[in-house]
Amino acid sequence: MTTDRADAPPLPRPAPDTRPTRRPSTGPAAPARPARTVPRWAVPALLAAADALAAAGAAALAGVRDPALLAPLVPLLLLLTSRAGLYRPGPAATALDELAPLLGRAATGWCAVAAGLAALRPGQHLGPAALASAIAGQVVLAAAGRAAVHRARRAAARRRPRSALLVGPEPAARQLAAALLAHPEYGLRPVGVVPAGPAAPDGAPAGAVPPRLRSAEALTRAVIRHTVRDAVFLLLPESDPYAAALLRRFQGQGAAIWLAGPGAARDGRPPAPGTGHLWGFPCRPLETAAPRRGGAAKRALDVLLASAALLATAPLLLGCALAVRCADGPGVLSRRERTGRDGRRFALLRLRTARPGARPGPVGRWLRRTGLDGLPQLWNVLRGDLSLVGPRPERPARAAEFARRHPGYAARHRMPPGITGLAQVHGLREGAPAEDRARFDNLYIDSWSPGQDLLILLRAAARRLRGREGG
Repeated sequence: MTTDRADAPPLPRPAPDTRPTRRPSTGPAAPARPARTVPRWAVPALLAAADALAAAGAAALAGVRDPALLAPLVPLLLLLTSRAGLYRPGPAATALDELAPLLGRAATGWCAVAAGLAALRPGQHLGPAALASAIAGQVVLAAAGRAAVHRARRAAARRRPRSALLVGPEPAARQLAAALLAHPEYGLRPVGVVPAGPAAPDGAPAGAVPPRLRSAEALTRAVIRHTVRDAVFLLLPESDPYAAALLRRFQGQGAAIWLAGPGAARDGRPPAPGTGHLWGFPCRPLETAAPRRGGAAKRALDVLLASAALLATAPLLLGCALAVRCADGPGVLSRRERTGRDGRRFALLRLRTARPGARPGPVGRWLRRTGLDGLPQLWNVLRGDLSLVGPRPERPARAAEFARRHPGYAARHRMPPGITGLAQVHGLREGAPAEDRARFDNLYIDSWSPGQDLLILLRAAARRLRGREGG
């Protein structure tokens, strides 16, 4: 892995495409912005419509007289087809490649309908000939409809290719880039190569197309300038820390993720029969679960527990504030700038334990030793700046430094920081290596659940009772 890479910056959301007004040109022409592309949901919706119409046509061929029978058939066929991945076609999908899975799903769906009719409505049961004609009609009509959709999709891709970034070893990435530029029917226009994996040569050829993206700023500019919607990985992202950090960023922005070349193999095995390709490079969509960031459930848990804790500790908080006021004068709260979710900054509240430039007095030392100086952070939780459980809030300068030095560190900003967290309860406090803390934080975010939050809070309380810091 080269040392001059971009450090997985947060990718900005693509802005809507606009066509610039024509003006007389007095200098070098500005790079053309990509034309508006087909919405990502359009192809799956058209394929589903083709399958539903094929079911209606097959019912007519089989002599089914009751349209109500299509009510359970169509959802069942759509579910089976979706589970087979046929609504997430590869860049070069064809109807012929989908014949075998279509036949299997059609046979399953129509046999289920025939069995239901035989049990519930014996007078309308489907005989062997009617069942065979229904299955055959379903496959032929669905294949014809899908062929029309794929043909229109390829034509639209040739006219309006989507901008894509290629991530992987640079020689292989440039070979794939050359193939995509020579064959626009795949609908992917490479606009940048992000080196990852095995070390790449020190310098890219002069005027190389697409350019090598060597820094965070270059990567961000490419995403904004070209409205990048697709990322093609030529290696398994989990095999390289930098590629894994980039994957989290692209997933968070809703980009389409593809695996190509060696990365398209599953568990080290050769590509499966029928695997899609990009001019000979095996290609398949990356199968990942949706990011688990808690969302409304985590926020509801935070508000419920923080409100209860703030009410229960209000007398104690008031007493601590009075002690600070009597010992060190006015100004009982300190505000410290920290980096929150998505890099936004906020003021972290704590009880003041010492005047600036002075040593803590007896009250300040007691507050630090007991951890009561952190009680005002419950107000940060209610405001939404903090969560009860999450990554440790870091100073902005240190967060920027760690993001430059450690792949994956910036990904921990996908979730609001927390009063305590998985890294803290494992003893990784402020002085611990940033790379270790980022690994624990990303594991927590990827596997979040309400039960895990409660377990971490219990472990933090147990550490506090044993006299060890949990945050």
